Amino acid sequence: MTVHRQPGTVITDHTFAVPLDHSSPDGERIDVYAREVVAAGRERESLPWLLYLQGGPGFGSPRPLGRDGWLPRALDDFRVLLLDQRGTGRSTPATRQTLPTRGDAAAQAHYLSYFRADSIVRDCEFIRRQLLGEDARWSVLGQSFGGFCAVTYLSSAPEGLREVFVTGGLPGLDVTAEAVYRAAYPRIERKNAGHYARYPEDVETVRTIVRRLRDEAVSLPGGGRLTPEAFQSLGLMLGTGTGSHTLHYLLEYAFVTGPSGPVFSDSFLSQVQQHLSFAANPLYAVLHESVYGQGSVSPHGTGWAAEAVRGEFPRFDAERALAGDAPVLFTGESIHPWMFTSDPALAPLRETAELVARREKWPDLYDTRQLAANEIPVAAAIYHDDMYVDTAHSLATARAVRGLRTWVTDEFEHDGLRVSGGRVLDRLIRLARGEL
Repeated sequence: MTVHRQPGTVITDHTFAVPLDHSSPDGERIDVYAREVVAAGRERESLPWLLYLQGGPGFGSPRPLGRDGWLPRALDDFRVLLLDQRGTGRSTPATRQTLPTRGDAAAQAHYLSYFRADSIVRDCEFIRRQLLGEDARWSVLGQSFGGFCAVTYLSSAPEGLREVFVTGGLPGLDVTAEAVYRAAYPRIERKNAGHYARYPEDVETVRTIVRRLRDEAVSLPGGGRLTPEAFQSLGLMLGTGTGSHTLHYLLEYAFVTGPSGPVFSDSFLSQVQQHLSFAANPLYAVLHESVYGQGSVSPHGTGWAAEAVRGEFPRFDAERALAGDAPVLFTGESIHPWMFTSDPALAPLRETAELVARREKWPDLYDTRQLAANEIPVAAAIYHDDMYVDTAHSLATARAVRGLRTWVTDEFEHDGLRVSGGRVLDRLIRLARGEL
């Protein structure tokens, strides 16, 4: 094990060889990496453990820079384990570069079927037993998709849990992927309305950009094509506390004047590339809709749900907006087939993604009977009008989990855990322990 010291913390690296398929424990193994963080001076204390499950899917755990973000509050009480969920970060990677070693697209899709919340939870249990011992329990903090995983954990392995904290991540227990996006588009439209009310000059700027993208081929520095649809997907930013401002500042750099007139600036295209490329997190695109797949809810799979539902919301049609005087609306957290053509990091995975989308009879992720009988203290922050996770779906789940306590707030957006300086985590800890 490698140990590092940062300001106020001691960090220890751990790598675990876990079964790819936990139902075949003697079969193939993959590596899952986790970073242990403890307050400096307390590394020899017998502290309770807090497992952090990151949002996504397909993102590695945050890389700490000393006592930053929510970590200081966590380190007051816990020894923290930052898990790189399988396929992410320093765990065995799953990317366009590595997946071809599995074989053809069908083999790759089968391999990726083991990368959902059910397998992640079984990894957690494997790791818990190695680190803590068979009978010890730990606390879990789940952000966004990490919260989905935490609810799966409560459903399938509550014996490993001491308490659970969820931020922006209570999933619908029996909601199809189509229903998720049917509820999402109106929320995204509200975020657009808020942005354009805040920055009305952006209406014409965006219309000018989209008109230009419609009429000429524009390439990004990484080789991808910047189409109107790709540009609209920058709306993913609108779900965070500072996202609207970040988007506005990005638009300020859209054009410079060259010898032949206005052209897209290198600065603008470079920043757009950073926001749109899936090179760093391809699993987010490939597996995103599969996190909603459950055989008892959608036996025929998830398909391309966001793409299918988008036609029900014509206000997101950029061409229609340009034909009139309506603002062009940005889209949000949705994955579409064209992304596997326009993004070079995803293009080699196009057939694999198609097979994942068509996969039928995904295993169920939640046990409603177990959740109704839950005995683990659970507290959840639900962000009012969260762009990424539907508030109504979250509240229905909160009612279905016995003893779960909620904090519904409009003080923060979906990134409240990260930006609140520990306030969100502190409130959840106090709620779960009956101090509030």
